[in-house]
Amino acid sequence: MNEQSLMEEMQKALGTKVAEAASAGPRRIFVRVEPGDLFATVKYLRDRFNFTHLSTITGVDRTDAFELLYHLANENCILTVRTRISRTEPVIPSLTPVIPGAVLYEREIQDMFGIKVEGIPDSRPLLWSDDWPEGNYPLRKDWTFERRPENIPGEGQ
Repeated sequence: MNEQSLMEEMQKALGTKVAEAASAGPRRIFVRVEPGDLFATVKYLRDRFNFTHLSTITGVDRTDAFELLYHLANENCILTVRTRISRTEPVIPSLTPVIPGAVLYEREIQDMFGIKVEGIPDSRPLLWSDDWPEGNYPLRKDWTFERRPENIPGEGQ
């Protein structure tokens, strides 16, 4: 199945859930969905077209919103599902019931952007130590780095 026929079948089956679909070249498709349609869309793509491999979730701070890109692959194609969520209430559903390996990427999104992933089976920080300051999300555009004071043994003697 080529990119065009896949997009047509997907849009026919999902209807208004797919806000936009485009081919970016051979074996490369981008679709845009609303956050509330993300779970159903990815489940359909897994069940109907065997998009079972989630290579990563990419996040982008667009200043007014966060854009999340779910990079899926099957044996024939790479498909990216894009969605935008509110910056004031950054919440997205977990995809772990559909793709169990999503949990690591979802934990990373929580750590780096402060996006709440609803239904995630393990919400512990993935990247940060227990003493990481609350509310510090390094991939947000408004984040500023404040270096912690260093305690160097023997310094100042």
